[in-house]
Amino acid sequence: MSKADNMLSILWMLRSGRRVTALQLAEKLEVHVRTIYRCIDALCASGVPIVAESGPNGGYYIIGEFFESPLFFDSDEQKGLIHASTFAQEAGYPHSDALTRAMDKLKRYTNDEQLEQLERHGEGLSVIYPKMEDKHRTFLQTLEESTGEGRTLEMAYDRGKGEASPPRRFDPYGIVYWKGNWYTIGYCGYREEIRSFRVDRIHWLRATESRFDRPMGFSAKNFLLGQLLPHPDQAAALETVRIRGHEQVLNELCRHWLFGHARVERQPEEAVFQLERSMIETYVPYFLMPYGTTLTIDSKLLVEKLVEASSKLTTHYQTMLSNLK
Repeated sequence: MSKADNMLSILWMLRSGRRVTALQLAEKLEVHVRTIYRCIDALCASGVPIVAESGPNGGYYIIGEFFESPLFFDSDEQKGLIHASTFAQEAGYPHSDALTRAMDKLKRYTNDEQLEQLERHGEGLSVIYPKMEDKHRTFLQTLEESTGEGRTLEMAYDRGKGEASPPRRFDPYGIVYWKGNWYTIGYCGYREEIRSFRVDRIHWLRATESRFDRPMGFSAKNFLLGQLLPHPDQAAALETVRIRGHEQVLNELCRHWLFGHARVERQPEEAVFQLERSMIETYVPYFLMPYGTTLTIDSKLLVEKLVEASSKLTTHYQTMLSNLK
């Protein structure tokens, strides 16, 4: 183990409150006793109040007040860390290996009762996310590291439907996890503007020797949401839509990102939204179809588009049915 690991291990063993000799510590950690002396000296120099007492019952111990230090986590904090690691790893967190090692250390330096509680709570939480391919997890790690280091990348990207675009220089300003996908936001040298890219559409990434400075106060999250939600200048292109239905159905509808941000009024069995007309003409009708006849919609434009979309689906499946006879 590294010196830092040895020092942390010593701290956790001294946390029991019992006096422990240097020889006992050395045997436990399988290191030379001189390594223990050096680690104890380093801990004392960093401000840890370790006391050494000689004699038959002597040894090292820590003054009680130090147990309240933020270095040690109580049971709720430990549970929170275990659950947070579950979410992060299932979402494709780029440093999952390091996170696993950190959680192993947390479990290693707990007593039997704490370990049993951690295992019980850890097994009680499950998260289902789309599985990320190994190469995209590697890309995500490269993007995160380049974001922190301010290193420019060269990137080949699939624009969708198999259309590959020319390789581009890319300054990653941040990464965002949203709706089951990872996005990277930064300056695109090909378009010469700040853009967002889905990580699962990246073909390859290469680090360069160039550096960049992220704009002061830039928020990758706000930029991504700004692309998805209507801008105030587009108010003229908004349609007011009033939807009535059972309260639970409307609750489910309002949890969707588009309707949730577009909601301007809400009653138990009625909700009012301001939606972009372009979205109503393309996306919204198909999203509302699974709700069937549970909704009453007060918007001529949206109802017309629902009828149009329903007719297309009916024609499509009638043709399919006739071919199956």
